[in-house]
Amino acid sequence: MSIKVAVASEDGKYINQHFGMASQFLIFKLNDDGTYKFMELRENKPACSTEGHSELSMEESVKLISDCQVVIASQIGPGAIDILLENRIDPYIAPTFIEDALKQLAEIIKEKKH
Repeated sequence: MSIKVAVASEDGKYINQHFGMASQFLIFKLNDDGTYKFMELRENKPACSTEGHSELSMEESVKLISDCQVVIASQIGPGAIDILLENRIDPYIAPTFIEDALKQLAEIIKEKKH
């Protein structure tokens, strides 16, 4: 079985975007054996800006990745975490290389199954 993971990254290498400020999400398919494959890039209108944040935009960001089971960002605020969990998307904070975060996530999933 595999899961879809949304990653908030500007450069495609490092998880360097706050969930609410993410201008894009990279979508990966993560397999049980820890292998993964890049599927697509989804452009996003960030929910947060210098003027504050918009609940409607936050809902749109969540809707954009609603087919994913997990989102990984460099930071995720408590309000966004609540909305993600309500939509059955597990939030992970991992300001690290995408490859490392996906490997760690595969290990966490494997441990949960045992």
